[in-house]
Amino acid sequence: MVRRVLSLTSGRIAVAILVLIALLAVCGPWLAPQDPLATSDNTLASASGAHWLGTDYLGRDVFSRLLDGSRISVLGSLEVALMALVVGAVPGILSVYSGRVFEWLTLRLADTLVALPFLLFAIAVIALLGNGITQAMLVTGALVSPLFYRVSRAATLAVARSPYVEAAIISGASVGWVVRRHVWVKVLPPIAVALAQTIGVGFVIVSSLTFLGIGVQPPAPTWGGLLASDLGYLSHQPWAPVAPALLIMVTVWACNLLADAIRDVSGEAGRALVNRRKARARTGTSAPVTVGGSR
Repeated sequence: MVRRVLSLTSGRIAVAILVLIALLAVCGPWLAPQDPLATSDNTLASASGAHWLGTDYLGRDVFSRLLDGSRISVLGSLEVALMALVVGAVPGILSVYSGRVFEWLTLRLADTLVALPFLLFAIAVIALLGNGITQAMLVTGALVSPLFYRVSRAATLAVARSPYVEAAIISGASVGWVVRRHVWVKVLPPIAVALAQTIGVGFVIVSSLTFLGIGVQPPAPTWGGLLASDLGYLSHQPWAPVAPALLIMVTVWACNLLADAIRDVSGEAGRALVNRRKARARTGTSAPVTVGGSR
């Protein structure tokens, strides 16, 4: 699947952008030219050689804070996606094989989580457990998990009616063996699409919560927090929100682009793509070679 995704132009663009964002998350704090928490008297300064994106209302270097804040933003979005994957995909697959009681309970739980407003619920949990990004993201991931539950359940139902799966169950194979051997391979592509989309949703959620000052202890920088602080001084720096907003937009766009690329190369569409390329390759190798206008 990875080769198929990278064979598409959209897949290569998405992977390149996401790899760059990941490098910023890993190396951003060390690449920051100045201390992102250090204040100075040079407040609301314009872009210059010393401050590439200027300074904020406390005289802190915006470029350094942008690089340093990438780690929290990326880790928060990954926590949302992985929590949603674990909480949603596993029960979604098992609901097909674990009996009507487990199926009914998981369906009702998924409906309940969909009905809960994630922002208000996250605020309530943070009020109980403390203002931390991990608590907020894990709770939000649990609220997003019905997406994985429904995707994995629908894909498992399609595979569960296959003759080879029914034959394996009749022959006495355990549910775990059937899932590992037959179901997981078929369910993985739609789950991968949902995972890529959820990472993008995670960026929006992290940015929304940190924009409101939830989940992060100041003065720790985040992309959403930088966007919020810049909006208070638009009369002095009308261009200041552009950089954090652009980073958030490009990252979410790359995640959605990657999800589209995975969808295009998986399932029937993926097989059709491989068949077309094989046909073009055969046509190219069998084409007659002409020299000087004659065969």
